[in-house]
Amino acid sequence: MRRITPWLLALVTLAVIAVPFALAASSSASVPVKADRSPGQPVAVAISTVTGIAISPLLGTGAYGAYQWMSAKDEAARAALPWFAQISFWLPALLLVGACAAKDALGAALPPGLKKPFDVIETLENKVSGLVAAGAVVPLSVSAMTKMVLGGGALAAAPAAGLAGSGLAVLPLGAADFSGLLSVLTVPLGLAVFLVVWLGSHAINVLILLSPWGAIDAGLKAARTALLGLVTVTATLNPWLGALLSVVVIVVAYLVAGWAFRLTVFGSVFCWDFLTGRRKNFTPAAGGNPVFAGPALVGVPVRTFGTLEKEAGGGLRFRYRPWLVLPEKHSPVAGETRQLAVGEGAFFSDIVTAEGRSLFSLPPRYRGHEAQVAGFYGFGGGVKPAGLRKAWWALKELLGTSAKQPA
Repeated sequence: MRRITPWLLALVTLAVIAVPFALAASSSASVPVKADRSPGQPVAVAISTVTGIAISPLLGTGAYGAYQWMSAKDEAARAALPWFAQISFWLPALLLVGACAAKDALGAALPPGLKKPFDVIETLENKVSGLVAAGAVVPLSVSAMTKMVLGGGALAAAPAAGLAGSGLAVLPLGAADFSGLLSVLTVPLGLAVFLVVWLGSHAINVLILLSPWGAIDAGLKAARTALLGLVTVTATLNPWLGALLSVVVIVVAYLVAGWAFRLTVFGSVFCWDFLTGRRKNFTPAAGGNPVFAGPALVGVPVRTFGTLEKEAGGGLRFRYRPWLVLPEKHSPVAGETRQLAVGEGAFFSDIVTAEGRSLFSLPPRYRGHEAQVAGFYGFGGGVKPAGLRKAWWALKELLGTSAKQPA
């Protein structure tokens, strides 16, 4: 399974990249197809488009642009397409997606330390492409949908006929263009849908950052790419079925939005510390230090970002703001500090209990400063190996080559 998963990811990615070309070729064939001219059809298409792009912004935007470019009748029509539908954008975008798929396929056989820097870069790419899609592609797609619904513009010739057939044409709407007003109402809604779905999808990139096994990384990526392909195919075969599947994706993404947001914050801090070499210019502060809540901290969601403070009596207190902006909350840390320790990991470290459960996760900037953290907070357990580092020490002891574990 470990060998099959990376190649399955590459196959699924290539299939999704090939879909827009196949669909464009079939749409240009001279086979008469009865089109859905109902006013709601553009809405169904827009829901699937926004959802698909949010699942994988670079792949979704590149494939969507390639489909529009291939579907254009002539060079004049292609020149009038938006920037993301120009070959100068979508071709490099799809090539970059292919490079990421190759990285995941080959990375399953590489040690985590060699693949992890590329995972950091891909996580940043997902953030940047998400911002680009949210700022340009999604508003353009939703605005085009509003024009089609109201029967305005060159894109709306068919939907306009649908309005006339429905009897709405008798209303005095032809003298006014309400597409701008409708866009003001629908674009924020489209952006909200995009943000919710993107958060859930981006959490996969952060999980890949946390995972030390390339096969799991490839499996997560393959599942996301397969979901994007499923949304694309169902929306092409039946826009209403595609919209229904997209609504299911939106609802699930909404239910896990809090968890995904916390993972996104963790991934952002991880990438910042890694790329800037933050640990070289960092010193733990006496007044409190930024940490992430772990599963052993009762009453606080895992990965919540906040500040760990040492109280006058020697106890610990975790101070945080839900969603980073809501009113501040405080959570006392149960137990005695002398029973705690800093578990030194390969990529980031944790504050752990005597039983080894993670109480807090330390950002990568703390690498090399674990002894200072343990001394400042008075952890009786000091610093000990954890995660991959613990497994490495255990292997060295088994082989009889380990002199002494770090204190």
